[in-house]
Amino acid sequence: MVKRRAPGNGALPRATLAGAILALMFAIASADAAPKSYVVTIENMQFNPPTLTVKRGERVQWINKDLFPHTVTAGGTHGFDSRSIAASASWSYAPAKAGSYPYGCIFHPTMHGTLTVQ
Repeated sequence: MVKRRAPGNGALPRATLAGAILALMFAIASADAAPKSYVVTIENMQFNPPTLTVKRGERVQWINKDLFPHTVTAGGTHGFDSRSIAASASWSYAPAKAGSYPYGCIFHPTMHGTLTVQ
């Protein structure tokens, strides 16, 4: 005797298929909505890139590739300060307020960068 499959020939029920499609669409939309991340390298006594433009909420990570500590310090009332970033360490920041933020290293006054937040 031959066994017969239930109606639908083993296909997913329509409700399950619709749920899977909605879940996939939500996952794609969430991935597009995730904030971007940027990297600024600290190396050879320089911030690279020296200027960076980001949107509010996007994360910026400074990675110290020099053999000695640095800071990422912006002045003003809405400034930011990494404090000392050891060699081979990093610090990240997600700005919340739009503006242009010149920053530097308090240990090495010749090091400068600018973070522009839109």
